[in-house]
Amino acid sequence: MEAPLYPDFPLDPSTPRDGQPAFWVGPRHMAGDDGRLYDANADTLSGLGWTSLTIVRGRHEPDEAPEDRQVLRSTVLHISPDALRWAQWSLADEPFHLGELPIAWQISARADTSSPLAQWSAYFTTDVPGEAVTDFLVALDARDQPAVPLAGPELVLDAVAAHGWLRDSDQPQAAATDPTFTSHISLGEVPPLIQDADPLALTTEADEAGPAGWQAWAEPALGAPCLWAASFGASVPHDLVAVFAASLSSTAPVLRRVLPEATQERLLRVPAI
Repeated sequence: MEAPLYPDFPLDPSTPRDGQPAFWVGPRHMAGDDGRLYDANADTLSGLGWTSLTIVRGRHEPDEAPEDRQVLRSTVLHISPDALRWAQWSLADEPFHLGELPIAWQISARADTSSPLAQWSAYFTTDVPGEAVTDFLVALDARDQPAVPLAGPELVLDAVAAHGWLRDSDQPQAAATDPTFTSHISLGEVPPLIQDADPLALTTEADEAGPAGWQAWAEPALGAPCLWAASFGASVPHDLVAVFAASLSSTAPVLRRVLPEATQERLLRVPAI
């Protein structure tokens, strides 16, 4: 599972996309986002009928030509038809970091439109496989009540175990890893700045554990920088996290032209003809 099937077909990230060959690759959790983490999911949301709003912040001087305007920050917000769920592409908007990687997508939901605050939020950095984020968004869109839990946490670990991931021997009910020990998913205290409506997030003392949420990440080598990371607030329904986990751990190959430098030598790949 670790050697390229076709090592004579290089995947050079510096080559323009139009000039690159396409490959079917696996495992998915190490395949990166192909540089299309925004496009793939924005197209999905458009197909689901979500409205997109682009916010551009910049500096515009009098008599300045539009092409000379200095754009300082920008973000794209996608809102569902019922306004109960939204997805924000914040990579261009000076995002905060997760696992030392910039947050690319922040996905949120609320119980009703009477409150402007999200009930929960989920965060995805660059190089999270786009298929897993897409499946999460589709499942979120299909829910009548996006903030109501429908299942327990065991559903998440069952999803990855069905694809051969190994439960942690010390925390079999809270953590699992893929057979190569590269990617992990764990239920535990959420990192700082992860938004959630759980009141415990606001009342926890400095020496107390906060509310538990799911975290997932890929670490190509022990002590190496993370390839990607995902964080789910404590109130994210477990069944939605399970959809993400099932897609992330899927053994089905994915189409890629650009592979992460940290993992490309560990991926199986077959030219897509």
